[in-house]
Amino acid sequence: MARVYNFTAGPAALPLPVLERAQAELLDVAGTGMSVMEMSHRSKEFQSILETAESGIRRLLGVTEDYAVLFLQGGASLQFAMVPMNLRRPGRSADYVDTGSWAAKALKEAKTTGPAAVVWSGKDGNYTRIPSAEELKFSADAEYVHICTNETIGGLRWAEIPQTTAPLVADMSSEIMSRTVDIGRFGLIYAGAQKNIGPSGLALVIVRKDLLERAPENVPIFLRYSTHAKEGSLYNTPNTWGVYMVKLICEWMDSIGGVPAMQKINERKAAALYEVIDSSDFWRCPVERESRSIMNVVWRLRSEQLEERFVAEAKKAGMVGLKGHRSVGGIRASIYNAVPMEAVEALASFMRAFEARNG
Repeated sequence: MARVYNFTAGPAALPLPVLERAQAELLDVAGTGMSVMEMSHRSKEFQSILETAESGIRRLLGVTEDYAVLFLQGGASLQFAMVPMNLRRPGRSADYVDTGSWAAKALKEAKTTGPAAVVWSGKDGNYTRIPSAEELKFSADAEYVHICTNETIGGLRWAEIPQTTAPLVADMSSEIMSRTVDIGRFGLIYAGAQKNIGPSGLALVIVRKDLLERAPENVPIFLRYSTHAKEGSLYNTPNTWGVYMVKLICEWMDSIGGVPAMQKINERKAAALYEVIDSSDFWRCPVERESRSIMNVVWRLRSEQLEERFVAEAKKAGMVGLKGHRSVGGIRASIYNAVPMEAVEALASFMRAFEARNG
């Protein structure tokens, strides 16, 4: 069976060259005579894989030695809890910017263990825009400021990262390595791997080392960033397969020119879809133009029935994963790093043909 064009939001498309290499090395990685999934995480062979994966992340994102790079489990959802547990000291509060479903989940989790202030929320406007700098009034004594830089469900992103005095914490799950960012602007970045850097079951955390010792003494040892930093992400048995795949994806990213080259490709992909959407009133993108994501393109049609027909016909044409999130409906094309321009061009062509048949 031919491979489909995969627009799923996550777990998402992986680069074909990476899949082919993983397939070739499935039974024997690096001449060890075994799969990485069979390998001891304490072996020198896996240590080499882990170190190469970390160095790849550092190289591609420009992460200095002032930061620890951690490979953890529990996905980004566990980070909703670990961030406040580690960075918010007793009697203190943190600022949260509520731009969509994932920012709201992080906020809800933070409130279970202490105070969290909502400095801006787009909920009343159905999460259709990112706030301007003038709308953000951060607390003078906030322990940190939390944002979600790209909302997969609503199709929004922060085109400009906000300036903060407190350490900036960012959920970058759905856009990590999709565009250049100045890591030095952040106190902590976390990302579930299953969008741009690997398979599900792994979370990347990049945390400034001076923040590692903030955790109060009552934080469980396993849930402290300092624990995992001291043990080099080997405090417990890691997701060895996931780390191996991160290594391969970093090497693939290097081969295409790194993050700057990837950003240009991603911008072209997004522009191709928004051009179709904006070409007529047959399509409607609910997100304000300045806030539109280049990773998750969302749109609506005039009825849910027509949207269902679009998704069904697209699937028959070899394009899957286009149904919008169950909480909001509509249509969503997730065009992460691994989704080729060829797939986006095929979708744009299908959209034009669909409009011609149903407009």
